Amino acid sequence: MKLQLRYYKQLVILLFATFLITSCKKDEVLNSHDNNRVNLVIADNFNLSSFSAVLRKSGMDKVVQHGEGPYTLLAPSDAAFSTAGYNGPVAVLAGNTKMISRIANYHTLDGKYELNKLPFLFNQELRTRGGKMYATHWIKGRDTVLTLNGSRVLAQNIAASNGLIQVLDRVLTPYVHDLIGSAIAADPNITLFAQALKSSGVLQTISGAGPYTVFAPDNAAMQALGYSTVQQIQLSDPVKLRSFLLYHIVKDRRFVYDYILSTGTSNMAQQGMMDGNSITIKLVPNPNAPASFQGISLRGIGNTVDIKLLKQDMLSGNGVLHVIDGGLRITQ
Repeated sequence: MKLQLRYYKQLVILLFATFLITSCKKDEVLNSHDNNRVNLVIADNFNLSSFSAVLRKSGMDKVVQHGEGPYTLLAPSDAAFSTAGYNGPVAVLAGNTKMISRIANYHTLDGKYELNKLPFLFNQELRTRGGKMYATHWIKGRDTVLTLNGSRVLAQNIAASNGLIQVLDRVLTPYVHDLIGSAIAADPNITLFAQALKSSGVLQTISGAGPYTVFAPDNAAMQALGYSTVQQIQLSDPVKLRSFLLYHIVKDRRFVYDYILSTGTSNMAQQGMMDGNSITIKLVPNPNAPASFQGISLRGIGNTVDIKLLKQDMLSGNGVLHVIDGGLRITQ
């Protein structure tokens, strides 16, 4: 009987010890849970709900949740996603999985990037998980401005336990073309300009390392200039075509916001083109924000009206493409 009683006492002690050990382990697990990982900080921010959905749909949330890091996440605001056609997290979750994954990778950098510590230079190359992008750190008036691929950094260096978060005013589009000529050929709105590049030999010129910035007139603009069909362009004088085309190309990488940052108090600047002539860049005021600007317009030497941008800041491996609504003229 005494042996039996002793046995039960030992069993109770053993069970109690096991309970204590298990409870301690549970407490350790609970206490080790980190609510300040970069993805969880984003999830807690009501203005970053669409990007949080991007991280979840792509699986990037698990990568940055469990990885050691540090990571820098470039988080477009919800307003930026709406402008890009994703009206809220539901639209993101219903989006194309491949595209959402590309966005997630392009907005994720391995390492801790305090962008405000970059040199005061234009278009400094950074490497994300999805490819190259370009950071500008500049002073405009009384403001110090940071841009990535021409988009504004709205909030910077939001701290998390395993990295930083930078909030952007635009969703950055990962580039898919190594050459700007390929990006031009892929756009159905500028097929006549693409043919002119081929027929003139300029396509080979812009297939170099670059970088280049191309202001490409859309098909309607080319037709207004007398280049109505592909066949007509093929029969055109290649020397004349080349002269026309080089007046639409800059031997540099220039996003729209680069002009806004570098233009002085006149709000106008001259841009040298590859043919040796210049065009006039004018800043377009933002009617909703006094003393700020929403874009640029262009005017060639021979233009009598300003040329507007239809598309802007389309990045390729060796340059930037903008689509314009008119041709730049040297003579009227």
